[in-house]
Amino acid sequence: MAGETDLQRLLASMTPRLLPETYVFATLAPDAAVPDGLKPVMQFREREGLTLIVTEAEAKAASLAGTFRCRMITLNIHSSLEAVGFLAAITTRLAAAGMGINPVSAFYHDHLFVPAERAEEALAILRELVAESGA
Repeated sequence: MAGETDLQRLLASMTPRLLPETYVFATLAPDAAVPDGLKPVMQFREREGLTLIVTEAEAKAASLAGTFRCRMITLNIHSSLEAVGFLAAITTRLAAAGMGINPVSAFYHDHLFVPAERAEEALAILRELVAESGA
């Protein structure tokens, strides 16, 4: 099942959804296993260690030091992994507002991890982008 590649359609048709949980980024040693009971929404193994994105509550329960308190916005449109410029347009708009974000692309959707205290502002900016794009 192929995702959308047309940039204009992607921007005009996405329906950003802010999830209620607060997340943090945590890291484990390169050869460490994910602690029992932890359900990361993302994990990525790098040479330096295993990065996890988990709820803040899960991190505390597992005694993991978390950084970057954030909220997740899912861009509800099935974007192709080969789509050109979609995240660039979005991250440029949020950067113009002075907002650092961490985007994650999965098979069906793109997800943005935005500062927890600016999550509603990020959502409003994304909705403006949709409106400007002709939805």
